[in-house]
Amino acid sequence: MTAATLMVQGTTSDAGKSLLVTALGRALARRGIAVAPFKSQNMALNSAVTPEGGEMGRAQAVQAAACRVVPHTDMNPVLLKPCSDRGAQVILDGRPLSMSDAAAYHRLKPTLLERVVAAHGRLARRHRVVLVEGAGSPAEINLRQGDIANMGFAEAVDCPVILVADIDRGGVFAHLVGTLALLSPTERARVAGFVINRFRGDKALLDPGLDWLQRETGKPVLGVLPYLQGLYLEAEDALPGALPPAPRGGQGEGEPLQVVVPALPRISNHTDLDPLRLHPRVRVTFAAPGRPLPPADLIVLPGSKAVRADLDWLRQQGFDRAILRHLRYGGRVMGICGGFQMLGQWVHDPDGVEGAPGSTPGLGLLEVETTLAPGKQLRQVRGQLADGARVEGYEIHAGVTRGPGLQRPAVTLEGQGPDGAVSEDGAILGTYVHGVFDRAGAARSLLAWAGLGDAAGGRDLEWDREDGFEQLADAVEAHLDMARILALLGLEAPAASPPPPASGRSHLGRHRA
Repeated sequence: MTAATLMVQGTTSDAGKSLLVTALGRALARRGIAVAPFKSQNMALNSAVTPEGGEMGRAQAVQAAACRVVPHTDMNPVLLKPCSDRGAQVILDGRPLSMSDAAAYHRLKPTLLERVVAAHGRLARRHRVVLVEGAGSPAEINLRQGDIANMGFAEAVDCPVILVADIDRGGVFAHLVGTLALLSPTERARVAGFVINRFRGDKALLDPGLDWLQRETGKPVLGVLPYLQGLYLEAEDALPGALPPAPRGGQGEGEPLQVVVPALPRISNHTDLDPLRLHPRVRVTFAAPGRPLPPADLIVLPGSKAVRADLDWLRQQGFDRAILRHLRYGGRVMGICGGFQMLGQWVHDPDGVEGAPGSTPGLGLLEVETTLAPGKQLRQVRGQLADGARVEGYEIHAGVTRGPGLQRPAVTLEGQGPDGAVSEDGAILGTYVHGVFDRAGAARSLLAWAGLGDAAGGRDLEWDREDGFEQLADAVEAHLDMARILALLGLEAPAASPPPPASGRSHLGRHRA
């Protein structure tokens, strides 16, 4: 292995591990250092497709873009995609390996560690620095045996660790000191310093606490990152919170288009909705269980990792009846990937790909039916809508959809042919293409179909993403001890170069309009 490796672990989930790896990746890339992200094990339902047709966690694909490198499954060799509260699909080196419950996965871990270390080794031979993101917290003592995601991996490759904690949640000193206390002596010695994330206010008031922390633990505080407002980074898995505000339509432009998305229990790749959430004339609402479906112009059924189970959930909530009522009053309905499958007549799962074998009636809104199968379709795609608007994205689904409804396709894909279906009355549309809203022209076309007369004014997601990377890099350069971090990597501190113009192409299946 030729690369230096530095690992970022967190005191809790959402402490800032992904953010710090992303920020350091862009900061090092701006200095001309060949850097790659890595996460040995990721549990998430938001995934990405690599150019070679492998599946990996979307967070690592975003980090690869920050590092200005093409994403590769070596950056996330193990991806766990939950299908229920007790089971998950195991993706190994970009391909489905098995369905596994917690006990079976625990028995699998010794084999996986060998594969994880091998993937890291391949990255290390191709780059000068590998930035590793941990998972959850290293202090989960019930998960220590056979650990491949935190200190187990750090010890296997012998790398230093930065521990990050979120001060906005409160209890930051207890989080840091408590985490150290629960580590073994060798693991504790591996922690090279702390980063405190999401600080608001006057840092002078925090300094006495930082001095105490350094005296108490003997570990340096490498910096305090401020709470960054208005930053767009795609959510790793959980349903997203607030996005950077966009100017809403002015007088004379009418009310925003109301888009409602049922918050399916196994919702996947909800980042498909980010272009709409950022649009100044669109309001997106994720509909929670136990409440009526809000009034909408457009209802979007998103991707799902458990289509039949989520169909049952829709019916339990009464959302199926609400969707029919919405259509009777002239509304529009769209399904993406698993949502497209739900719109059909039936979803069959004879092999038990997503659960117990069997069949579940769909919503019956499109003349198609789907049979799930063990093989998974993984590819990046390009094509166009019926009006010629360009579409670029990716497919990631199990199963084959057939039926007369496919004779009215939603998208025509280059080299692949027709995709999806549109109902005879034009009110219902389904597609397998994730990222169908990403290009501004396609978003305008689909929003006009949904009832937004003038859909101009959408945001360029790639520009927003690049701007977010630059903000993060600026923040770590200003607020972290970069000289000390570079020293951990055995590097000197060359000056950061100005960022180049944003690339015209993203390797996430997202492209500039």
